Amino acid sequence: MNYLAHSYLTFSDEQIVGQFLNDYIPNKERFSLPEKILQGVILHREIDTYTDNHPIILQAKKIFSPLVRLYAGAFVDVAMDYFLSHDNTINSPIGWKNHSSRVYKILNEHSFRFPENFRIMLAKMETEDWLYNYREDWGIEFSMKNVLHKAKYLDKSLPVFELFSENKNILQQHYQDFFPDLQLHISTINSRFKTVE
Repeated sequence: MNYLAHSYLTFSDEQIVGQFLNDYIPNKERFSLPEKILQGVILHREIDTYTDNHPIILQAKKIFSPLVRLYAGAFVDVAMDYFLSHDNTINSPIGWKNHSSRVYKILNEHSFRFPENFRIMLAKMETEDWLYNYREDWGIEFSMKNVLHKAKYLDKSLPVFELFSENKNILQQHYQDFFPDLQLHISTINSRFKTVE
């Protein structure tokens, strides 16, 4: 899952911070975090592990793997955010706009916890409203180009967005079959958090 799903699958402001902080904090330092933020780190890892091993996601990866090989999972993650942003059973466009604004506000309030490179990215993310614009084709194309740019061993001109567009219906079905399972799994994790509070 990508930024939108990670920010959505939380149960408190602090967990949102932890979801984003996961990629920036050394593993040995995570236990020094406040409890709710640590829960967000744990949720992030649970989401990634569950997603990467789910049979439906393994099928979705097969769409991208001939073109991008081991990076297929990263492009599936971005694709899932696109379909989540269009899922009217979960949120409306206005609801997603409000969600995006809330996430930026929370992250800015906790920006002191993040390294400088994240703060630079956050400013860009907010200015360009990445979270909300995952619902736009140009937004998801932009995000996929970002993944290509970061991938060390991939040709930056690979037609990944075109591949996504050609397989949009199949990928949407994968999303519909998968995401309720992920929601149930994460709600179970949150129930465990509550039992130890």
